[in-house]
Order: sequence, then structure tokens, then C-alpha cells
Amino acid sequence: MAYDLITMGRIGVDLYPLQTGVPLPQVTSFGKFLGGSATNVAVAAARLGRNTAVITRTGEDPFGEYLHQALRDFGVDDRWVTAVPGLATPVTFCEVFPPDDFPLYFYRRPKAPDLEIDAHELDLEAIREARVFWVTGTGLSEEPSRTATLAALAHRAKAGTTVFDLDWRPMFWTDPDAARPFYAEALRHTTVAVGNLDEVEVATGVREPHAAAEALLAAGVELAVVKQGPKGVLAVHRDGTTAEVPPLPVNVLNGLGAGDAFGGSLCHGLLEGWDLERIMRHANAAGAIVASRLECSSAMPTAQEIEAAVTAGEVR
Repeated sequence: MAYDLITMGRIGVDLYPLQTGVPLPQVTSFGKFLGGSATNVAVAAARLGRNTAVITRTGEDPFGEYLHQALRDFGVDDRWVTAVPGLATPVTFCEVFPPDDFPLYFYRRPKAPDLEIDAHELDLEAIREARVFWVTGTGLSEEPSRTATLAALAHRAKAGTTVFDLDWRPMFWTDPDAARPFYAEALRHTTVAVGNLDEVEVATGVREPHAAAEALLAAGVELAVVKQGPKGVLAVHRDGTTAEVPPLPVNVLNGLGAGDAFGGSLCHGLLEGWDLERIMRHANAAGAIVASRLECSSAMPTAQEIEAAVTAGEVR
């Protein structure tokens, strides 16, 4: 059975304050949620009816058990989620200062289990057969995950749709120059690249959206998607098709997770064969809906919610 989508990358437990506008030292209550960008993309696509799985690793601990249960509850296949003895399941805290300040605090030391994905343990045939395969820049930050990510991409050899989420997290790297050669290698095996302005600058050395999109195409992809924050999203295809879509008006509660909802909807639209502008409008709407909610994984919208937001022109 070929999956609609297999993602590979981070997983962890998000502990989000149940109080907004309050710094962590004063927060008194938290909610516990499934987290990790690659994992949340799989959840978002599953919410849209897609058959999804995630390749990642947890600690051999109660938080790891919680993540397995949460994945099953969301309808994401967890067969390739394995435990690493001796390492703890990562925990991420955030602060919530709407509309645009959401500091993240990653607890991933001495090492996150999801960076212990080993190339020899990958189901390469399942990866090749998936209709969409999604990897992230974080997976390139340390070994053996780096080799595993590049091996999976090379074996897939651009079969179907292969998405590289540029996912630049500076705290996981020594400097951007150290990341760029590995990003370039991943882009050679990729059909779709997705990133915000900071991320495309790390990957290409340029920040202007149209120039960055052209640089991503020159690096080997078929479709470059550049997220521009308040200016919306720019998508440029190698065939010359372009879509530039403004964001939907929304009262932001927590912007974290919006990009993962965007990614899940992007995969759904590509699988449906929609035109580029429709894909971007729906992905934008999915992200805006999650931005209006506190949590990430459990906030992923249904197809009906996305369609309603697109029709209304706003998130109500």
C-alpha cells in the first residue's frame, strides 16, 4: 500500500501556556500537545483525509508513549516511530504574545532522538512509493539523521512529489554557511521547496522573494513556495506558472503551527491536482485557521473549515 504522504523529521511534546500575554516565569498552567513540524504536517494532511505516516524517533519514556497514542488518535501511521534508549523525548515550551511574538524554547539536549534516524533502518521502498515525501532542514543538522535524509531523497530520485521544508532553526546549527551545502544537496533531489524569507536566504543566499524562488528553481526544484508573512505567499513553477496570494485576515492567537497546516494543505492540493493559485489559497487559509487557535496538532482544520474560510475571505 502506497501512502499519500510520508514525512520525516521532528517529533516532540509541546507544552503551551494556557494563558496568553504572560511570560513563562508567571505561567501557572500548560496544555500538552503532539508537536514537531514534520509530524504536524502529517497530522494536517490526515485531517484532510490523506493516508499518512511519519518517520521519526522518540525517547523510551512516558512522553514517547503519549506521542504514539496521539499519532494513532490523529490517524497517522506510527510504524516508523521508534524509541532511542538513553535519550529523552524532546519537550518544547513557548510564550504566547499575540499577534506576532511566540518565543520557542527547545529542550533537545544532549541530543534529540529524531536526529538518531539511521539510513540502514529506513523502509526505502515505502519512501519511494509514497505519492508525496516530505523532509525538513532540521533533519540535515546532525548525523546520522543527515545521512538518512539525503539517502532517502537519493533513493526516491524525485519519484512522485518530493517536498523539502527548508525549516531553518538557527539554534540547531553553528551558522548558516554550515547548512548551505547540505541544503543544496537536498534541493538536487527535491521537486518542491517551501520556506519563509529567512529560510530561502539560508538555502540560496538571496532574500528577495522572486529572486529566491528563481534560485530554488535553478537549484533543481520544480515548484518554489516562498512564504512572505504579512505579504502572503509566492509560488513559482518551472513551467512559468506563478501565484501570489495575500494572507487571510485573522485574529492571531498563536502563530506557531500555521506553517505546518499550510504544508499539510499544500500536500493535499498537490495530490488533488489543483491549479497553483487554488493550492496557495487553501494552504493560506489552513495556516490562518491554526493561527487563530492556541494549539498546533489538534488545531489542524478540516477541508470544510478551510473551504469556509476561503469562501468568506477571512477566518471568523
